[in-house]
Amino acid sequence: MILVTGATGHIGNVLVRDLLARGEKVRALVLPGENLCSLDGMKLEVVVGDILLPASLDLAFEGVEVVYHLAGMISILPGEDDLVQLVNVQGTRNVLEAARKAGIRRLVYTSSIHAIQRAPVGVVIDENLPFDPDNPVGAYDRSKAQATLAVIESIRNGLDAVIVCPTGVIGPFDFRGSEIGRLIEDCAENRPQLYIDGAYDFVDVRDVSQGLILACEKGEAGEVYILSGERVTVQQIMDDVQSATGRRFSRLKIPFWLARLATYFTPAYYRFMKLKPRFTHYSLVTVTGNSVYSNHKARFKLGFNPRPIAQSISDTVKWVLGRKKAHS
Repeated sequence: MILVTGATGHIGNVLVRDLLARGEKVRALVLPGENLCSLDGMKLEVVVGDILLPASLDLAFEGVEVVYHLAGMISILPGEDDLVQLVNVQGTRNVLEAARKAGIRRLVYTSSIHAIQRAPVGVVIDENLPFDPDNPVGAYDRSKAQATLAVIESIRNGLDAVIVCPTGVIGPFDFRGSEIGRLIEDCAENRPQLYIDGAYDFVDVRDVSQGLILACEKGEAGEVYILSGERVTVQQIMDDVQSATGRRFSRLKIPFWLARLATYFTPAYYRFMKLKPRFTHYSLVTVTGNSVYSNHKARFKLGFNPRPIAQSISDTVKWVLGRKKAHS
């Protein structure tokens, strides 16, 4: 039996699909009252629990051999975030303890590229850089680094686990609407866009899923594997969406100084309007900083082979528009 935490998320639901396609028995850990639309139609076992409630994990871990731990919270807002810290760090510690008690065979932990120390332009970011629990850029980065160090400590104490660090995840089956997913959807539906001259490394969610499975099967206990894809500009993403739809949409590139000024006000706006954040100082730093990542280790050791991002964007557009049509 394979347990997937965070199974309803973008990576999680795609991973469940791939595991089931391989004939695996899958159990999904979901929160009480969680929307399960991303798992509709799948033949899997669903267990209700919460990684913040250790007692609720006992049933979920019963009879489990392999755990893919993906449950977590992402935040791009400035300042400390107690809930992000609690879910990502204490939640992971609870999962590690449950795994130890259950005597599982292997745990695959999905960390983040942002858990790794941010490096200046000119440095290729790979697995040799340390995890940075004091990262000044954001609470999410710090929490994922601290959680990853907790996994490493458990490995030193005898847990068989591997760690993967995806870059920006892109692709279909993005039911919750990630930042990049919402950008693609807005462009596909011809909504006017403001953008800056930035770039980032994106990797297809389906390739991340395969990378997780490869890490489980071929990864060496205690090792870290970066799952990166292709570095593309924001403008190129918009161009690819336009190519996929065959329709033009209005867009305006704004100067960096104006974008930076706007980030002083956007967090308050998102909080007041109760909107999911999209453009903040964190996202600005991310797309204008160093995003040159090496996936050589994952390619060489695991056989990781990500597809071109233009294909990912085209497939995402088809999925978004197909889903819209089905619900219209």
